[in-house]
Amino acid sequence: MTHIPATTAATTASIAAEVQKRAHEEEQMTQYTQAELEGGWEFKFLRSNGNIFLKPEKRAEILNQEARAGWELVEIFDGRRIRLKRPSSAKKKDQALDFDPYRTNIGMSSDPLGASLALGLLLLVAVGGVALYMASR
Repeated sequence: MTHIPATTAATTASIAAEVQKRAHEEEQMTQYTQAELEGGWEFKFLRSNGNIFLKPEKRAEILNQEARAGWELVEIFDGRRIRLKRPSSAKKKDQALDFDPYRTNIGMSSDPLGASLALGLLLLVAVGGVALYMASR
């Protein structure tokens, strides 16, 4: 039987719980009006690894780029998450952009919690593989 260190399993469970908590929080904080839902709007969250949305210059730079794709700021959740919307008709200009208008992450990689979760799962697989190998000897 494979033995997974308790600290690895606990860390992975903690990361997964935090990812789920953030997703639930975003759902609860996100209220759309009937007009928005029926009016041909698209919505997205933009996330960063650091608190870049708290830096006015950096936030303005990112919002200016997003505006080229028709996105406008709805709200700032915290330094790592903002919510944007745009009219569905803005899709017509997407091919002329030099960035992905549907990107959801800014920075080197995606949400650090998600990256940590993936790393934790890889670690669990590796530990399990080593344990199976050792048990078969």
